[in-house]
Amino acid sequence: MSEAGALSFRWGIPKEPVSLDPDMRSFLAEHVGSATPWPAESPAGWVLAAPRLSDDDLATLRTIVGDEHVRIDREARLAHLGGASFSDYARRRVGDVADAPDAVVAPETHDEVEGILRACAERSVAVVPLGGGTSVVGGLRLDRPHIALSLRRMNALVDLDSTSAIVTVGPGITGPRLEALLAPRGFTLGHLPQSWQRATIGGYVATRSAGQASTGYGRSDDMVESLVVATPRGTLELGRGPSSAAGPDLRGLFVGSEGAFGVITRVALRVRRLPTERIYEGVLFPDFAAGREAFREAAQSRTTADVMRLSDGDETRTTLLMSAPGGVAGAALDRYLRLRGVEASRSSLAIIGWEGVDRDAVRARRSATWRVLKRHGAVSLGRRAGESWRRHRFEGPFLRDALLDAGYLVETVESATSWTQLPALHDAVHAALAHSLGPRPGPYVMSHISHVYETGASLYTTVIAVADRADPVGQWSRAKRAVTDAISDQGATITHHHAVGRDHAPWLIQEIGPLGVEVLESVKSGIDPGNVMNPGALLPD
Repeated sequence: MSEAGALSFRWGIPKEPVSLDPDMRSFLAEHVGSATPWPAESPAGWVLAAPRLSDDDLATLRTIVGDEHVRIDREARLAHLGGASFSDYARRRVGDVADAPDAVVAPETHDEVEGILRACAERSVAVVPLGGGTSVVGGLRLDRPHIALSLRRMNALVDLDSTSAIVTVGPGITGPRLEALLAPRGFTLGHLPQSWQRATIGGYVATRSAGQASTGYGRSDDMVESLVVATPRGTLELGRGPSSAAGPDLRGLFVGSEGAFGVITRVALRVRRLPTERIYEGVLFPDFAAGREAFREAAQSRTTADVMRLSDGDETRTTLLMSAPGGVAGAALDRYLRLRGVEASRSSLAIIGWEGVDRDAVRARRSATWRVLKRHGAVSLGRRAGESWRRHRFEGPFLRDALLDAGYLVETVESATSWTQLPALHDAVHAALAHSLGPRPGPYVMSHISHVYETGASLYTTVIAVADRADPVGQWSRAKRAVTDAISDQGATITHHHAVGRDHAPWLIQEIGPLGVEVLESVKSGIDPGNVMNPGALLPD
């Protein structure tokens, strides 16, 4: 099997094999149900339809970028199947590749991108911009004739203004590559989403992503200083200075626009000094409510850490199952916790992390945070637990691959709301998923808070169920509708950082109202009158 084929139905190929140990299999059988292995069909047997673009279409594109950068061969088209959701992987496990692009076009310059968009608009050929292909909300899924606009060649670090702490890059540069280029110069972007190993900077900005340290470093939209955007109607250069009162900020139309309005071809981002001091700790609270109140107080007293992640009881249980010591060591831990008023079976695990360039300042921040945490019954598990999380934090998608292979549906849902509404949102999400993916014993639903604000927080939920092999996509679609209805009914946002894509687009009208949708449709028709830019993403067709 080629790597391109393998990556079509799984996150990736880990450095070390990932498997489910006996304890995890027993836990799944008890709490979710028994599943049978789910082998994927070999990509060699997938039926890929012939490209639907005309010879004239292809010739025009080749004139713009060169023959070698317009590919219609099987390997290239399968390698550019975008999307990393359960539904995306489930389709490909049975050989459904109807959403494969008809051609892959890889420009190198802004002018080439602009030329491609003009040509595609004239010929009514849809364009799906593609970076790391990590959308989990159907942001890249399109059945009509289209090209994948691969941004991999636009991956340069264009400029680093070390005085102003601003880096300018092409949209195709990945997080790891950017960090590797910044570190020797003493800087970091500090944006580390779960998709960090594959996602691109252009993707960060186009989806308004949030990273694991966003509480301290800010979300991607907080980092954007300026943008250059190519559209079918021409070029926009947006952003002057750190702040402006020159009317509405048009950067906001393209940050989070998911390629539906244009293609970001250059972006300038705020960077920070590379931390020389890091402290990461594991913490246990008596329960999720106590931890939630501690996080709220820390946010509202401005004593937050850079990383603040709080698991509910169900997520804590699975984390401890996979990492807690057993035998004598485990008994000693239980005694240690009980002496401090925490029952492991009811506890809520938190990961707290502080970073900076000044050791004394980092330690002072830690002390201020801990004064708040202690008021809510927090017990330290020490730095070893925190460092273990930091080292292994990008391994979750590989575990999902192992669960899919074992026959389980694994998917995530995220939202955000006020502190007042957060408990009700948590209960509503869990109830909707439990009802729509029953019967018992499954599914297993678990959540965590990972981004905190003075007024509220995000809620990130993972669900595991036995996959319905007869119709896995329909199984998740029904659950997705139920849980998104529940989120919307609670007055919470339909997405905190996964973006709208095609999966959330039907609920956008409930989020921003009919007039809000009309405003966005007016923008779309003004700069993309032929509706060739990622049609169906953000705004329903």
